[in-house]
Amino acid sequence: ERDAWQLERNILQNALKQAESELAKATIEIENKPVAEASSSKLQRLYRKYLRAESFRKALVYQKKYLLLLLGGFQDCEQATLSLIARMGFYPSPADVQLSGSRSRPFTKFRCAVRAIVAVSR
Repeated sequence: ERDAWQLERNILQNALKQAESELAKATIEIENKPVAEASSSKLQRLYRKYLRAESFRKALVYQKKYLLLLLGGFQDCEQATLSLIARMGFYPSPADVQLSGSRSRPFTKFRCAVRAIVAVSR
């Protein structure tokens, strides 16, 4: 029985050595094989898609920075105008503030949206 196990072990070791040599040959063949033209065109197409997506991403980042700068400028301008009005000595009554606040808020939102659309289209 021991001899049968030894014989089977030797057969399996030889099969393992043969499989390892075939694997080494296949690995060398794959490493030396040039990239196929079809896969090269696929890689180029994927790279162009990547460049396009990256360009769009950079454009969106630029637009976001521009819009934030633009809206921040409007806010600064509004604060300067309010401080100028306060220095002139005009203080609106609370009823006027409520009426103008309820009317001007939607108009201000609309104006900001229009300016944002114009900025994005530019």
